[in-house]
Amino acid sequence: QVHLEESGGGLVQAGGSVRLSCAASGRTFSSYAMAWFRQAPGKEREFVATISWTGDDTYYAGSVKGRFTISRDNAKNQMYLQMTSLRPEDTAVYYCNGHNIKNVYLMPGPYWGQGTQVTVSS
Repeated sequence: QVHLEESGGGLVQAGGSVRLSCAASGRTFSSYAMAWFRQAPGKEREFVATISWTGDDTYYAGSVKGRFTISRDNAKNQMYLQMTSLRPEDTAVYYCNGHNIKNVYLMPGPYWGQGTQVTVSS
């Protein structure tokens, strides 16, 4: 059974930075692509960023490109999202997502973490 657990959320001022982590267990983490999604209050869950199984390929939503960086450490079974130049509109619950494919993806895979709240104050 795949288990994903996010950490690192919190309250940050606009313009600040936060790093989210996702710890994975239950299967060979390094064999599959991963992604981050987020859901703001009253809105649908949306894609943020994705990374291939090797970490060589990444892809970002237009709203975060240039401000967020996705990465992974396969030796530690961890994925990260470095968020900089944060804006109030980045306020959301951020979810770690796992898939059964190796390459980057936009539609979510079947595995979800419980989410971590990021609140950006203006």
